[in-house]
Amino acid sequence: MSLLTDPSHDPSGLVLSQDTRICVLMNSGSGSGDAEDRAETMRAAFDRHPNRFELRLVDPGDGIADACQRAMKDGFGTIVAAGGDGTIAGVAGQVAGTGRRLGIVPLGTFNYVARGLKIPEDIDAAIDLLAEGETRAVPVGEVNGTVFLNNASLGIYPQVLKEREGTYARWGRSRIAAHWSVLMTFLTFRRPMRMSVNVGGTVQRRRTPLAFIGRSAFQLEYFGLEGSDAVERGEFALYVAPDSTRWELLLRALRLASKGMVLNRDFELFTGRDIVIETSRRTQTVAMDGERFKLTSPFRFRMHDNALHVVLPPERKTPLESGGPSEDAGHGDA
Repeated sequence: MSLLTDPSHDPSGLVLSQDTRICVLMNSGSGSGDAEDRAETMRAAFDRHPNRFELRLVDPGDGIADACQRAMKDGFGTIVAAGGDGTIAGVAGQVAGTGRRLGIVPLGTFNYVARGLKIPEDIDAAIDLLAEGETRAVPVGEVNGTVFLNNASLGIYPQVLKEREGTYARWGRSRIAAHWSVLMTFLTFRRPMRMSVNVGGTVQRRRTPLAFIGRSAFQLEYFGLEGSDAVERGEFALYVAPDSTRWELLLRALRLASKGMVLNRDFELFTGRDIVIETSRRTQTVAMDGERFKLTSPFRFRMHDNALHVVLPPERKTPLESGGPSEDAGHGDA
């Protein structure tokens, strides 16, 4: 559970740790490359920044949350998630509200979090950024105590992830394997949900195969979905698909892949900072940033603006913002 679920916790007064040491938690199961090769690349990059970094390898079954708690207990000011979006969200959920900084070394298949934050996917560049970047607050989503950065969903997508895990185990991690798992799940899906959706006090009732809650404007824009403007305003974008046959679901998946989804044909869109979804089944599997969690209805989605601080590339400023010469400089009277 996250500190964000504590009603007495006020992240606005958060004081960041002054410890400059950086602990890198590397998920040895992320991505498709060799874990030891990537670890050696990181260790070599650490040499450019003496006495700053420590690498700790985490096996997929050991629990990234426990590793993160140990690193914080050891006093590190920055805890780095070296892995995919699920690993990053797992570390974010532990450091949010604690005064520690989150660092990111993207090693996943899609790396939507890193790409959305303009964090380089090259290991050497990512390590240099951790040592030299600036810290800024990043909004995070939370549902029933679990933090997510990209998206959360109920319905068919958690089943896609279950199928994907089996496909990865047989054929290895790749984007082709990920897309194949989508196809196989859609062709066998047969259980739409009945739910009520409460946004801003207005309740809507729906029967749907998928409710998708977007938190990443980058990911929404990548797939050509409307709603990124609401996310930029600090809201969630909730997409609810109409009740569909298997073939209609597959057709919508193809439209999504080709960035051809159309509002009010392929989905309804709701936006807001606080969303409550209640399903007819009390316990549901919820997918968050590529990982699956068993949660209990109702599902309360909340936005937190200032609880998570991330090491990011410096923001580019205009000449006027940075105190540089204005457009008219150099053209005054002699």
